[in-house]
Amino acid sequence: METSLFDYDLPAERIAQKPVEKRDASKLLVVNRRRQQIEHRCFRDLPDYLLPTDKIFRNKAKVLPARLFANRPTGGQVECLLLRQAQRKELEVRPVARSSTSEAWWCLLKPGKRLPNGSTFSKDDFFEAEVLEKNRNAEYLISFRLKKHASTREMAQELGKMPLPPYISRRKNDERDSEDRNRYQTVYADSEKQVAAAAPTAGLHFTPELNMVLSKQGISFHDLILHVGMGTFKPLEAETIEEHEIHRETYEIPTATQKALFEAVKQQQRRIAVGTTSVRSIEDFLAKKDQPEDSPFIDEAGLFIFPPYTFKGVDALITNFHLPRSTLLCLVASFLIPGRNDGIHWLKEIYAEAISENYRFLSYGDAMLIV
Repeated sequence: METSLFDYDLPAERIAQKPVEKRDASKLLVVNRRRQQIEHRCFRDLPDYLLPTDKIFRNKAKVLPARLFANRPTGGQVECLLLRQAQRKELEVRPVARSSTSEAWWCLLKPGKRLPNGSTFSKDDFFEAEVLEKNRNAEYLISFRLKKHASTREMAQELGKMPLPPYISRRKNDERDSEDRNRYQTVYADSEKQVAAAAPTAGLHFTPELNMVLSKQGISFHDLILHVGMGTFKPLEAETIEEHEIHRETYEIPTATQKALFEAVKQQQRRIAVGTTSVRSIEDFLAKKDQPEDSPFIDEAGLFIFPPYTFKGVDALITNFHLPRSTLLCLVASFLIPGRNDGIHWLKEIYAEAISENYRFLSYGDAMLIV
């Protein structure tokens, strides 16, 4: 299948640079697959489309303020984006100095070409860092020696900026930084799971008040964690979809959430996924398991969903509007008409209407509900 099928023209003015004033004031484009109909609503109208028996599955990963600015010994500036902490097994075969004040992380660096192995950079009284190696995905293994914090996460919490995607323009010292810290985070993000390098953006539209309305309606919430990585923004660069190497992300599904997925089938209840990250976690899990386990299920999702694909665990989807030539666009096209390729053309029609109706696109943009 040619990658060009998933391309479309996205006017720059349709890319949202900031969130709407109130989260649930976003527009909501509702797609009824059975009726082949589209409605234009507001996100706070979501309860109108849900049933008391519905189960909502959401990603509670919290975004780490992972964007750090530092300097090389020569004075040149370095931008370092924390992706994930290196695992112990990764460090056993590498000469990493270990102490109570050092940690190793995989990161993105700018300017990476000027930072070969052995290069160093630092930030005032916060840390000193050394480049250990670079992998084939242009990620750098960095050893941090911390000067005043117990962990790199704690240091980033004080020093870092939110890792907004590159299509959202921000200056180094931007007056919107404090707003981004609040709004590029779901209201239900788990502080104990600060593992995301990007926000699960479909969840940004929910408010505590809306969640309460849904709960009173009888709808239940079920949580999971997917460690969202920057690979989610990686474009489709191969000529065909099948040639694209999908990124891998760790996910965790608690026992209660596993049981809810299977119980919904027995009780004929709809499983509504908030965002593509939830879909990817659920579908990867159900491809590996046919019954719930007695402990949390932790694995790596390497699943690439593109047409034709038949979904095992998702009956309705809440999602944002995605980049051209992206894997997320492939997933949404698959969901519009599962098991067939027809969803690609329909998705382009829906996106064209959204553009003409002045919907706001991408991370800080509006939402779509597919039922």
